[in-house]
Amino acid sequence: MGIDYGEKRIGIAMTDLMQVISSPFQVYQSVSPDKDIEYISELIKDYSVETVVFGMPYNMDGTEGARAIATRKFAELLESRTNVKVDFEDERLTSVEAEEILLSANVRRQKRKQLIDKVSASIILDAYINRNKTRS
Repeated sequence: MGIDYGEKRIGIAMTDLMQVISSPFQVYQSVSPDKDIEYISELIKDYSVETVVFGMPYNMDGTEGARAIATRKFAELLESRTNVKVDFEDERLTSVEAEEILLSANVRRQKRKQLIDKVSASIILDAYINRNKTRS
């Protein structure tokens, strides 16, 4: 499972059983950290997720700012409440890439706003899958 974490919306992507490619799954409207963890925990259980990859919003210079700290805190909370492994993938410029993908598919502006978070989550998960293929 790939997560593009945000305070208002959480983009979610899933991979196939062979972990070859990811697909945008949904955009979850954040309620509160506890409710959000509860919701994602149910997805983890329902889809037998073993690893959750969070996009890490590093600053352009590679440092961690407020968004990265919030993401790490949420990821640690999820990990402590589930038996899932949590990992991180650099998400710098994934929103730009997602926007370009949606623009090239001629998706209208309002629809792009609804899709961008789950497309970003899919890009994050694909990057993680590809990076880990080279390690095997």
